[in-house]
Amino acid sequence: MKMLGAAAVLSTLLGTPAVPSQRPSCYKRALKEHSCHTIPEGQENLRHVDDGLQDHFWEGKGCEVICYCNLNELLCCPKDIFFGPKISFVIPCNTQ
Repeated sequence: MKMLGAAAVLSTLLGTPAVPSQRPSCYKRALKEHSCHTIPEGQENLRHVDDGLQDHFWEGKGCEVICYCNLNELLCCPKDIFFGPKISFVIPCNTQ
């Protein structure tokens, strides 16, 4: 009986395609020579989100990935994952 259960589990695993998720995920990134308060504007490919959101930065040219800085490490996620879909659309986008 145990063999039959193991065979069923194994056949299920083998039949499942190993395709990575299309949804972008979060990642951590260390700040090399800076801390959260010493990131020069425009360097590290980061821009402040808003004065009311300290230590939050847009990453890249657009406003799809947002990073939170904790000491000398960034946690970066797509804005919908970071804030949730109900809040993410009201966060101001600074593309300059």
